[in-house]
Amino acid sequence: MTARAAIACLGAGRMGRGIAVVFAYAGHPVCLIDFKQRAPAEFARLRQDSIDEIRATLRTLAQFGLFKTIMVEAIAARVTVLPMAEAQAALAHAAIIFEGVPEVLDFKRTVLARASQLAGPASIIASTTSTILVDELSSAVEQPSRFLNAHWLNPAFLMPLVELAPGASTDPAIVARVKTLLESVGKIPVVCAARPGYIVPRIQALAMNEAARMVEEGVASAEDLDKAIKYGFGIRFAVLGMLEFIDWGGGDILYYASRYLTGALKNERYAAPAIVERNMREGRIGLKTGRGFLDYEGRDLDAYRRDKLSAFVALLGHFGLTRPPVLPAKTKSKPRTQSVSKSKPKKQSKKQSKTRRARPKLSRKRPAPRRRARPPSRRS
Repeated sequence: MTARAAIACLGAGRMGRGIAVVFAYAGHPVCLIDFKQRAPAEFARLRQDSIDEIRATLRTLAQFGLFKTIMVEAIAARVTVLPMAEAQAALAHAAIIFEGVPEVLDFKRTVLARASQLAGPASIIASTTSTILVDELSSAVEQPSRFLNAHWLNPAFLMPLVELAPGASTDPAIVARVKTLLESVGKIPVVCAARPGYIVPRIQALAMNEAARMVEEGVASAEDLDKAIKYGFGIRFAVLGMLEFIDWGGGDILYYASRYLTGALKNERYAAPAIVERNMREGRIGLKTGRGFLDYEGRDLDAYRRDKLSAFVALLGHFGLTRPPVLPAKTKSKPRTQSVSKSKPKKQSKKQSKTRRARPKLSRKRPAPRRRARPPSRRS
């Protein structure tokens, strides 16, 4: 079995520990490096806390049935925690180094600069920042062509998505290598431009603020609003992507709904962007026309719809939301009348006919003839 690539994480906090679980679970040696100056006793506590949390996470996954609990220690043993003073050897041999220190620009730049000095020439370096643009960090890295942002969603050990944002100097081959590595450990990487908010946080911020605003306006209670998100928004978008859903229903529905909400709520934040209006003019409204945000030409649309509906049913079943149909009540059936059949008697088997022929005939005695009673004699 070939040795799996060594992974390093800068920072032993929640993100670093989550990434460590992912790669250790997939068989990789992982080193968490603490870049804060600490007293030996404080570092010892941090190291123990980190390993304890990683073990606890693995035990939880084992209890969910992903693997046998007896394997927890073997997986956790792939993770080591080192202080900054001992980082050189680990960084020199790491295939990829994930930076996960607190979201402070100057601190991140300092950590990335030091790590890139200690890293091997082929080591890829990726920041897990959720807020800072890649090009604000890349200038701190020696060989910025090997640097990009890799945004993990929490909890990192469960959420499959990782958003990759290459910078102006990032080598496309580096992006391809990171995608391949992430896919090998079961993650689903997507590539986006270096814009604030990536993909998910940007959409999420709008949705979360709108939900809070609706509670503030008295549209619904927090409990009912969350229920609507879980069982409407959530289930729908677990099966269909957001743009795929626009195509499924038709871009014209979004176009007219946006116009109505903009006018009714008197707020331009509900207005459709130019691309929706352009798609309307060009007839690109989704499944109805064969093209929308996605291209459906040449696709078996009936099979596509069946696949998506089947996924919906499976998801509903997982959450216990399916139930059998209500069937008509059974009515008592009338007893059947037997009709006299005029069919020919069944043909007897040879054995049956022989048995019947072998039966002795019973002799019947004729009854003796009755004597007539004589009439009484007349006396003279």
